[in-house]
Amino acid sequence: MGRVLIAGTASLLICLFLAPSFIAFIARREFGQNIREDGPKGHMSKAGTPTMGGIIIFASIAIPFLILTAGGWEEMAVFGTALACALVGFADDYTKIVKKRSLGLRARTKLGVTMIISVALWWVATRKVGLPETVRLRFVDAEVDLGWLYPVFIYLVVAGSTSAVNLTDGLDGLAAGCCAIVLLAYIGITFLTTGQSELALLCGCLVGACVGFLWFNSFPASIFMGDTGSLGLGGALAALAVMTQTEILLVLLGGIFVLEALSVVIQVISFRFFRRRVFLMAPIHHHFELKQWSETKIILRFWIVAAAFSAIAFTLYQSSIR
Repeated sequence: MGRVLIAGTASLLICLFLAPSFIAFIARREFGQNIREDGPKGHMSKAGTPTMGGIIIFASIAIPFLILTAGGWEEMAVFGTALACALVGFADDYTKIVKKRSLGLRARTKLGVTMIISVALWWVATRKVGLPETVRLRFVDAEVDLGWLYPVFIYLVVAGSTSAVNLTDGLDGLAAGCCAIVLLAYIGITFLTTGQSELALLCGCLVGACVGFLWFNSFPASIFMGDTGSLGLGGALAALAVMTQTEILLVLLGGIFVLEALSVVIQVISFRFFRRRVFLMAPIHHHFELKQWSETKIILRFWIVAAAFSAIAFTLYQSSIR
């Protein structure tokens, strides 16, 4: 456990040390956040806030992790998946901000790269780590053998997780705080339960970096993580779920992300087929903004919900392995 604490503390301190210079650099280059015109009016004041803070997050993760890790297939697959997703996010951020293309990367480009990342994760998980091509249904203590459909399932986990975290990244500190909470649960799963100490080490780095980033990302934010951070953290959660065989449990562990993504799906379906909106605005955190909740109240209450989901999921996981 000492190595996990050291790694997490190192990531936190590196983030605190590097962030001020990075924020100043991004500000000088005028790499600022673009705000949607159809979004909440209160967000217009955030236009121009430095973004691509995910670079700092993953630099803070990589340094202590690569120094302390034993370099096994499990942890390197999770780290590689997270880094690859972060690079996709960086390309998206760069295209939006520097190339002035509002939609970022083309959807088919993201789809293709995500498929490649997912296939690579499947290959390592099944061919190198030796995981079975099954899905554990821990709620009912059963398994489903997916066979050749397993890589498709992994793609859905990766795509769903990255998209959900990306959608949650709409308020100052919301995504970083929720990710830190879910990753804390994964420290418990990997260290206390499965004995995957190297994965716990990586989770410690991820938590430390998220907490360190929150120092600058909390309301009012000095920097945003951008797609670099949200896609990278989403990729880390997806890969951790695969390596710990908690893909289905991730729906509950990351329940706050599921609610955010589900609100968008409901809104789109409702408007497309019935021309009615269920929420004032989606994702759901914008709905509460338009209900006149303060941003800090929304963030804190969503953190509480995230903690409740993670605690329940961890308890169910513990019960399922006894």
